Amino acid sequence: MDFVEVKKWIIFFLGILCAIVIANALSNMIMNNSGVTGWVNFVVNFILYAVFFFAILYVMEKLLGIDFFGFGRL
Repeated sequence: MDFVEVKKWIIFFLGILCAIVIANALSNMIMNNSGVTGWVNFVVNFILYAVFFFAILYVMEKLLGIDFFGFGRL
């Protein structure tokens, strides 16, 4: 395995990690400020997290040119 391949994998995993952390922070912040509790909180938080996660990956893919899951392919 050559260094370029290792660098691609490191950038890939760091991008995923950043998306996880940012999506989690944003969804938790919104849900904490909304005052929703119980199972509704869990469901809405999960949906917000998923939306933010994939939106962040899409933006990173477009801005940085990283191909995460082939969002740009048809």
